[in-house]
Amino acid sequence: MAFRFLSFPVYKDVRNFIKEIYAISGKFPKEEQFGLTNQLRRAVISIALNIAEGSDRGSDNEFKRFIDISIGSLNEVIAILDIASDNGFIKKDEYDIMVVKAEHIVKQLSGFKKSLVKNSRCK
Repeated sequence: MAFRFLSFPVYKDVRNFIKEIYAISGKFPKEEQFGLTNQLRRAVISIALNIAEGSDRGSDNEFKRFIDISIGSLNEVIAILDIASDNGFIKKDEYDIMVVKAEHIVKQLSGFKKSLVKNSRCK
């Protein structure tokens, strides 16, 4: 496969997560369109883009760095959802569901990173 990242289960989960974030952020107040909405969407897209970009790097060590960036972006998404929840832009149940999904993704990314560490030590 020419694009390695397309076969990663975590990449597929992130794509679904992005769709859900877009749906939730579409309900934010219009005055947040260029603020919180934009920042949230850029952060969630960054997760997928860093997986894709890192997957084609020359070494697993470099790929791990991109996974770390993806995890950082996921943390940013949660912080923005906290702010959105605090300001009444999303309901508590929506927030809780998205946090559970984010936790699942971060576990996958962390496990993926650990597998890269093991593979790079064997070489």
